[in-house]
Amino acid sequence: MCVRIVLDAGRGLDWTVANMKTKFLAALTGMGVILFAAGCVSTVSGTKSPAMSWSEDRFAGQYERSPDQVYRAAVTVLTHNGVLITEYIPHDVTNSEPNSVRAMYGKVNDRKVWIRVEPVNPTVTSVTVQARTRVGFTDQDLVHELEKEIALQLQSMQ
Repeated sequence: MCVRIVLDAGRGLDWTVANMKTKFLAALTGMGVILFAAGCVSTVSGTKSPAMSWSEDRFAGQYERSPDQVYRAAVTVLTHNGVLITEYIPHDVTNSEPNSVRAMYGKVNDRKVWIRVEPVNPTVTSVTVQARTRVGFTDQDLVHELEKEIALQLQSMQ
């Protein structure tokens, strides 16, 4: 008499192991795609920030004001709506006059916000606003709102 001890189910359940390997490989591939899609974008201040979307995340406006007036208006708007974290002079351009291009970084409604102020010509100044969520998605509504508030602040400074 021959006794056969079977500890595993044998050939009857081989498909489950293959199915688990396929699911694991699919999950690993999905994570790879997500990590590949995530990247870094350049901010208007010349720094880099993590991003999950490469859609447009900035908006620019031009005003017939001096760079100092536009910068003061931008600081006022940013501190009124959130927290101003850093003010600095970007080094990605050659400044024709000292401190002509200035930028700031802050947070508004848990969103990262960058604002850049630079002269276009002696009478016109450009302000560019950029915002991203904590995980790196764009927030166009906040960008447009802040840019409009800067324009209104400039209007009230007259």
